[in-house]
Amino acid sequence: MEAVYGFHLIVDLEVIKHFGEVIRIGGLIFMDTDRVLRLALLAGEILMQSGSEIYRAEDTARIISKSYGVNAECFFMPTGIFISGYGEDKKAISLMKRITNRTVDLHRIEMINSFSRKINKESISIEEAERELHRISEYPYRNLSSMLIAAAFTASVYSLLFKGTIIDALIAAPISAVIYLANSGISKIGFFQFFSLFVSGVIAGALAIFAKEVYPLVNIDKVIAGSIMILVPGIAITSAIKDALKGDLVSSVARIGEALLVVVAVGVGLGLMIIIGLH
Repeated sequence: MEAVYGFHLIVDLEVIKHFGEVIRIGGLIFMDTDRVLRLALLAGEILMQSGSEIYRAEDTARIISKSYGVNAECFFMPTGIFISGYGEDKKAISLMKRITNRTVDLHRIEMINSFSRKINKESISIEEAERELHRISEYPYRNLSSMLIAAAFTASVYSLLFKGTIIDALIAAPISAVIYLANSGISKIGFFQFFSLFVSGVIAGALAIFAKEVYPLVNIDKVIAGSIMILVPGIAITSAIKDALKGDLVSSVARIGEALLVVVAVGVGLGLMIIIGLH
């Protein structure tokens, strides 16, 4: 008898569990269904938290499960994921994970895609797969300075795109950086997303009005339009359309509803500040 990590053995239709071990007797080895599904669940969780489309996350979870001999059915939504599977160890397992934090991280999505393709094409141990997936989950998000620079650059470019002047672009850039900083800080404190978006709209309106008072030639509409572009849920709307085309109507409606609430939250904060500031 030889012990190998991560499997369950079935002998005479009886499951012999060894927590943290795998038993090999007479060459019969069976993959631990629970362990495989938890691996697929973590991959799906990372994808949904990173703003992935529903079909991509579901396909990834199925590919990972199938690669280790587990037949899985997946049902993913923006706020929760469900996986059920039946493996060679004769165990039927169902797992669920609530998704509370969602952002946009295309790099992490690509890392998970590469990970699932690697598992599908190569024979790697489940221990190695778990280490790789945990490495991806702990991969650091982009540092604050680079995100502030990106926010400022985005605002200046869009101000010019909306036919603003160089002055408008230069003013929109720092406003956008302040908005990103405030939105990120409020989210870390633990307030719900739409409150941080409302505050971001207030900040955009207040700083644009202040700039108009200091320099009357500023086009306040071009400054505001450029500075709030980092808040526009463009990827969420695109993902909603893709989900609808793939037949995931529940998720599509949920994403569109979330995008509309983002627009409303920013618009209410911005409109309130403009009404107060200009009158």
